Amino acid sequence: MIEDRDKMGEICWYITLIHGRSKPFSPLSTISITALNLRTRSYGIKVECLTFKEKCQQLSNQLLYTRLASIPSRYDAFWKELEYVKQLVKTRHELKTEDMGIAALFGLECFAWYCAGEIVGRGFTITGYYV
Repeated sequence: MIEDRDKMGEICWYITLIHGRSKPFSPLSTISITALNLRTRSYGIKVECLTFKEKCQQLSNQLLYTRLASIPSRYDAFWKELEYVKQLVKTRHELKTEDMGIAALFGLECFAWYCAGEIVGRGFTITGYYV
């Protein structure tokens, strides 16, 4: 696998020299994909001939289906957390001051992130929206 990457790097550098580009050649770019395929045949490396747009779409689909596959485990984790919170409310008289302080700091942090989001949403103004 490492040898293939080294060979691919050499091929990409060679194509960069041929085309006189100032930036290194990226295998994802659509320029010279056919040239890359021709050069890689001699090394026995198979390169998928995907354009950048197709590769982005493929990665987007993979992310979507990965997140969809994780829904059942997140659903179960949500109900476990909710059950834990219910148990805390039932036994609130047994809570220590340390636990209450941690909860208060968590609430303060949530409020701070909310305020930061509002400021960013307003275009980085504290006073209000641009009209």
